[in-house]
Amino acid sequence: MEQYAINGGNPLVGEVEIGGAKNAALPILAASLMTDESVLIDNMPDVRDTNILLEALQGIGVQVERLDRHTVRTHGAFVNSLVVEGDSVKKIRGSYYFLGALLGKYREATVVLPGGCDIGCRAIDQHIKGFKALGAEVTIAHGMITARTQHLAGSHIYLDVASVGATINIMMAAVLADGRTIIENAAKEPHVVDLANFLNSMGANIKGAGTDVVRIRGVEKLHRTEYTIIPDQIEAGTYMFAAAATGGDITVKNVIPKHLESVSAKLTEIGCRVQEADDIVRVVAGPLHHTHVKTFFYPGFPTDMQPQIVVTLGLAQGTSIVTESVFENRFRYVEALVRMGASIRVEGNTAIIDGISRYTGASINAPDLRAGAALVIAALAAEGFSSVDDIRYIERGYEDFHLKLQKLGAQIAKVDSERELQKFKLKIS
Repeated sequence: MEQYAINGGNPLVGEVEIGGAKNAALPILAASLMTDESVLIDNMPDVRDTNILLEALQGIGVQVERLDRHTVRTHGAFVNSLVVEGDSVKKIRGSYYFLGALLGKYREATVVLPGGCDIGCRAIDQHIKGFKALGAEVTIAHGMITARTQHLAGSHIYLDVASVGATINIMMAAVLADGRTIIENAAKEPHVVDLANFLNSMGANIKGAGTDVVRIRGVEKLHRTEYTIIPDQIEAGTYMFAAAATGGDITVKNVIPKHLESVSAKLTEIGCRVQEADDIVRVVAGPLHHTHVKTFFYPGFPTDMQPQIVVTLGLAQGTSIVTESVFENRFRYVEALVRMGASIRVEGNTAIIDGISRYTGASINAPDLRAGAALVIAALAAEGFSSVDDIRYIERGYEDFHLKLQKLGAQIAKVDSERELQKFKLKIS
């Protein structure tokens, strides 16, 4: 089994290039099947989740051509199945985006119930509510969800929760529905806006994406397009906190600083120096101070950045409090941090963190995507050797993670045998 071998204690210094946003790429890939013409997508992250989704597209007849590592061309005229299933696709959360895409274009879709990281309840009730409001009948049986209708009609939909997935799925179905759809209490995340821009580039009529009211006027069909995916704000934020936790100085390139405002604000608050340019953010670590954090929907502090800031605050002077308001099961990684010497206790949805001077190396497991990346940061900041298992979770959303860290001066390697592990230890001794 592959794992990361890490020798910590060195500040990370240098420049790192951020790839395309995984959370934007998944719905954009699904939406690409909604036209019978070719679609060219650039800045596609080469990560496990996007590769599984590309395989799923091929599985239902979409022509997929990989022009290079980060550019793909799809052609949705040859869809031969409205059923999306398989062991690999059910492991990723983004599989449910096929529901909105296929329902919009073909008025029917059957998709295996989605998986993803085990970070708490991520119900699809708001998706179902939206589909029903558009006129679809929705059933769940044998681990599959089916939505079908003879006539998809625009509707006024109020989401009980500002769900990113539901906003995206309803938006995709509604662009090819008859009439006008209004989504209130819509999610505002950058990847929601990116999907709306992508659909509009194909001829959709979506207004208000990025606000809490999205207005969609249905069109008869969508056409070909060429589109570039936005940079990944979570990947960028991860390296920003890596700079803080390791006492480093990292320039993060190919970013949209506006998307990182909540992260930059907290880093400044805890003692780091943050400098912004057009598409660059530089983080210079300073003596770390305690703070309070509460995760929330965009533009609040992202739940996907919660493990990274907890790792960093574990090394900050004083007592910090981090409250998780989005997912109830997102502190599972704390046990591993405690093994590394952290002083953290979890009470319900709150972590109380008493800062220590340093972590120490340990053998730990990545419990999910973002926590896995955060534990790698902890290992890089720690004194001594660490190993991180279950890195398949990390590779779901981070392209070339260990290679990018190596370029920043990290002593990290991906190994898949005891011999390689011992070789790494010998090298650093």
